[in-house]
Amino acid sequence: MSDPAMRPSRRYLTMVVASISLIALTCVAFLVPVPYVALSPGPAYDTLGEFDGEPMFTFGKDVKTYPTKGALAFTSVRVTAARSNVSLAEAVEAYFAADTAVLPRSVIYREDQSVKEAEQEGAAQLTSSKDSSRVAALRAAGYTVPEMPTIDSVEPDAPADGQLRKGDVIRTVDGRRASTAQDVVAAIGKLDPGDAVDVGFTRKGLEQSVEIVTRPNPENKKEPRIGVSIRPRFDFPVEIENHVGARIGGSSAGTMFALAIYDRLTPGPLTGGLKVAGTGTMAPDGSVGPIGGVAQKLVGAAAQGAKVFLVPEDNCDSAIKGDDRGMRLVKISTLDGAIDALEALAKDPKASVPPCE
Repeated sequence: MSDPAMRPSRRYLTMVVASISLIALTCVAFLVPVPYVALSPGPAYDTLGEFDGEPMFTFGKDVKTYPTKGALAFTSVRVTAARSNVSLAEAVEAYFAADTAVLPRSVIYREDQSVKEAEQEGAAQLTSSKDSSRVAALRAAGYTVPEMPTIDSVEPDAPADGQLRKGDVIRTVDGRRASTAQDVVAAIGKLDPGDAVDVGFTRKGLEQSVEIVTRPNPENKKEPRIGVSIRPRFDFPVEIENHVGARIGGSSAGTMFALAIYDRLTPGPLTGGLKVAGTGTMAPDGSVGPIGGVAQKLVGAAAQGAKVFLVPEDNCDSAIKGDDRGMRLVKISTLDGAIDALEALAKDPKASVPPCE
C-alpha cells in the first residue's frame, strides 16, 4: 500500500499540467505558421544616384541631359516571402510594432503561388513600370512617344484564332484608326455579339486586314469579344536605360522613375537640392496610382533623410494616420502635378502645395 505522503498533491499536479500546457502553447505560437504576411520598412534608393554600383539611369549619346542635385528616392517594403507564413507569435509581435503591418497572405500573393511565380510577377510589373515611366516622362518633357496596340496572346478556338497572332500591331478597327489599346477595346465594345469587325494590322512590316465575327463573352453575354489580349508597345524616340535590377520588384517606383527621367531631360534641378522621396505607380498617360505599405515606406524615406514625401492621392488617408517622421507629405495624382509641386518647393520650401489631409 502506497504512502499518502509520497503521492503528488492536487496542487502540484495542477501546476505540472499548467506548465506543460504553457510550454505547448508557446511552441504552437512560435512554430505553427498562420496565413499572414508581415510588411516592414525597406531601403530607399535615390533615382538620381547609383544602383548596384552604376548610374540608375543612362541615356543615349545623342540625348541632351542636364545636371541636377538633391534626391528623388523611391521607397520599398520588405514582405514575407511567397510560400512562407509568419508564426502566430511573430504575427502578434508585428501587430503591435509601430513600423510593421500584418496582412492576410491572400492580399499579397495568389493562392498556392510559388516563390518563382511571385518573383516572375514582380519582375514583369517592374518591366512594365519602367516602360510606363519612360513614356510619361518623355511626354512631359515634350517628346512624342507613339503607342502601338499589340496582340499579346490569342485564345485557342477564339474568333481571332488563326487570323491574328502574338506580335501583330493593330492599326484600325472597322476602318477607324486605333492609336492605343484602349481604342481597340472601345471600338469592339460598341458592337453586338455576332457582329463582324474588320481589323487592320501590321505583321512583320506588312499591312493586312481580316474580318472577324465576334462572340459573346462567357461571363457577360451582352459583351462582344474576339479572344485576344492587347498590350501597349511604344516607339521610344530616344534611348534611356533603367538599371534597377532583380532585387526590386513591383510597380510602385514608377512615379519616382518618371520624375528622375524628367529631371535629367529638362534644365535646372527639379528639387532645387531638396531630398525628396515618394511612391506610386505611373501610367503612360501620367496618372499616379496607389500602392501598399505607405506607412513602412515613410519610415524608409525618413531614414534616408528625406524632407518631402510624395504620396498618391488614394494613399493619403493611410499616410496621415501614421507618423510623418517630420517630412512634408505632398498629395499627387498626376506626373504634371508632382512636377508642379516640386518646382514650387524648389523655389520656396514653404510654398503652398497640395497636402495630404
